[in-house]
Amino acid sequence: MSHLRTYILLAALTALFGVVGYAIGGTGGMMLALALAGASNLFAYWNADKIVLRLYRAQPVDASHPSGAVRRYVEIVERLADNASLPRPKITIIESDQPNAFATGRNPQNAAVAATTGLLRMLSEEEIAGVMAHELAHVKNRDTLTMTVTATIAGAITTLANFAMFFGGNRDNNNGGNIITTLAMMFLAPLAAALVQMAISRGREYEADRIGAEISGRTEALASALAKISAGAARIPNPTAEMHPETGQLMIVNPLSGRGADNLFSTHPSTENRIDRLLAMASLDGKPRHGGAASPFEAASRGPWG
Repeated sequence: MSHLRTYILLAALTALFGVVGYAIGGTGGMMLALALAGASNLFAYWNADKIVLRLYRAQPVDASHPSGAVRRYVEIVERLADNASLPRPKITIIESDQPNAFATGRNPQNAAVAATTGLLRMLSEEEIAGVMAHELAHVKNRDTLTMTVTATIAGAITTLANFAMFFGGNRDNNNGGNIITTLAMMFLAPLAAALVQMAISRGREYEADRIGAEISGRTEALASALAKISAGAARIPNPTAEMHPETGQLMIVNPLSGRGADNLFSTHPSTENRIDRLLAMASLDGKPRHGGAASPFEAASRGPWG
């Protein structure tokens, strides 16, 4: 099912390539765009993870790292991978004050996880375990291929559509260059590509939260971590994500705003909804919330972080 979903997404994004190419250069432009799309799909399948890690300047780390915090992070990921019966992924860190994390790779045997230095500073070890279990859930579900390839191809579509700024419209059209069509495609094609991402990412995040909580056994710690990350991401910018917004869907929390609602233009479910689901899971497991206590989201929003 995961592979079928990936193929459907690739087909949809390839079609968008063709539509943008047609708007820019007519039939010839469409054929060229489709050829480029085919090459991009093949390249992205094998290299999308490397592209994303390089984009964020993620550095591999292991248990010999001089920082105690990083060593504990490595130990946490390795222990969780063993608990989940997954191959140990490549473990990386990103120099960024914004707390966030993501997973990438075409399959569990070629997976990588990344956490920002801001996340390691802000979260407790239990919360880090909750976050990394969420990322390993994406690996276990084989979401990482879909997420990474979609982000890479969507970025290519955005670039191709922007070329429309410098070219006329459909050359096969009897009306000649149609500037309205060109402008429409310049804006609609990236939007359409983004909608493909958004349509799949929200349900996928809920499922990764659920499985991640099972892997770590730290349902409430994951809820607390989501609240802290969301509050931190709302205050601390992520320049790389701002320059490449198509990669935002990879992160555990939207790096562009850190907040949002379940609406058409959100790449993630609202943090409050995710936390509510996790706390409901914890209650079903026999660990109800303490009566009268503020929710993790409310506590993190008030700050300071724990």
